[in-house]
Amino acid sequence: MSEPNEGKTLMSEIRDRALWWELPATSLTPALLDQLEDALDQVRADETVRAMVITGNREHFESIFSIGMNIDFLGECFADPEGVFAPFVTRYHELLHRIEEHPVPIIAAVNGLARAGGFELLLACDFVFIAEEAKIGDHHLASGLPPGAGAAIRAQRAMGTQRAKELLLTASWLTATEAVAGGVALRAVPRADLHDEIARFITKLLPTSRTAIAATKLALIQAEPTRPGCAAELALFADFVTHDPLASEGYRSWVEKRKPSWP
Repeated sequence: MSEPNEGKTLMSEIRDRALWWELPATSLTPALLDQLEDALDQVRADETVRAMVITGNREHFESIFSIGMNIDFLGECFADPEGVFAPFVTRYHELLHRIEEHPVPIIAAVNGLARAGGFELLLACDFVFIAEEAKIGDHHLASGLPPGAGAAIRAQRAMGTQRAKELLLTASWLTATEAVAGGVALRAVPRADLHDEIARFITKLLPTSRTAIAATKLALIQAEPTRPGCAAELALFADFVTHDPLASEGYRSWVEKRKPSWP
C-alpha cells in the first residue's frame, strides 16, 4: 500500500508480515503525526502483522532519519507556546507512548542523523537498528530547551544515569558504535545493509504469537513504566516554554543566523 505526500509516493507496504513505513519528511509536523498515527492504527487492526519498521525518507536516506520539529512550524509554536507548542508536544508525547505500548514490536531503521524529536522517536521504539554512518543525539539543550517528549526518561532507562546526563546536558552526539555500546541501539550495520539486516531480524518474530508478544511487552512496560516520568518531563517543558523569557532564544538565533545569547 502506498500513500501520497505532496506528489511523492512514500514506502508504506506490508512485506513478510511487517509494515515498512517511511517517514514522509525529515522534520516533525502535525501532518506527519497524523500519518504515523494512521500507520499505527493500520498495524493494530491487521492481526497478521508481526512488526512495524519506521525508516527514513528515501530522498534523504543517505543523510537524515529525523531532525525534530519543522523549523517553520517551530516559529508558530514559539508565537503561541500555550496554544500551539505545548499541545503539539503533548500529542507527540502520547504518540510515543502508543509506540511503546503497541501490541507488535516497532523497529527504528535509523539511516542517518537523528536529533531532538527524531531521537525521542527512536528511543520509544522496541528495537533500534542504526547505520554505521549515522549519528544521533538529543540536542535540545543546544537550542536552549529541555526535552519534552520523553528523552530524559527513556535515555536514562537505556543508558544509565551518568551516560544519559552526559548526552543530554552537553548536547553530545553518539556514533553508531557508541549507540550500541550505550544500549540505545541493538545493532549497527552499513547503511546499505540496514533494511536487509532488519528483514532478517523480523523472521525471528514470525513464529511467535502476536498476543503473547503483546502481553510480554505489557509486562515489560509495567515492570518499568515510563508514563509517570514522561508526564513530569512534559509538565516541566510546558512550563519552560510558556514562562522562561529565553525559551525562544535558540530558535531566534538560528533564524537570525547568529550565536545564541544566554546568561
